[in-house]
Amino acid sequence: MSTTVAIARHGRTPWHADHRYVGSSDIPIDEVGRRQARELAGWAREFAPSALFCSPLRRTRQTMEPVVAAVGVEATVDPRLREVDFGIGEGRTLDEVDEEVARRFRADPVTDHFPGGEDPREAAERAVEWVVEVGRGHEGRRVLAVAHGTLIRLVLCSALGIPLKEYRRAMPAVRSVGLTLLRVDGERIAMEGFNVPPVPGRMD
Repeated sequence: MSTTVAIARHGRTPWHADHRYVGSSDIPIDEVGRRQARELAGWAREFAPSALFCSPLRRTRQTMEPVVAAVGVEATVDPRLREVDFGIGEGRTLDEVDEEVARRFRADPVTDHFPGGEDPREAAERAVEWVVEVGRGHEGRRVLAVAHGTLIRLVLCSALGIPLKEYRRAMPAVRSVGLTLLRVDGERIAMEGFNVPPVPGRMD
């Protein structure tokens, strides 16, 4: 039996409102993000997951808080769900990064990821490992995680056979608390939904 794994992006932060790279920086969600977290909790109550997971970063834990209260399940913090570290890009917009670095990043954000940051290939590997492990451990059930935009796009590229360097082009935006719905069967990962708004009654 397959497992349904829903991965929501965290609620909005002040840096995301300004289109700044947040990455490993531990920035809290803002008032809009708190409202979005409550919306996610309303959807989660109906989704009725048997397990909850989030990254160690504060913005995912804060987004998860109303979900825990809504479904009555404690969340497990897993470091494999943390966002990609953007190195020198942390706290900056792309326009504020050195022009040559930004040009190379736009052309290939994997081979030419931000200096000092994490290799997206390694981030994709740890995140896919988590998806497969959770799928096997919760076979036939539903799981909800709160994670991060770039990590979600890397998982999808890996699962769908899209070159990782295309993650920005293939999936230009992940909305705050937007849901990615995966069907996991062994090591096979299929996408059932992307950027799905957390509206009660809507599961795809």
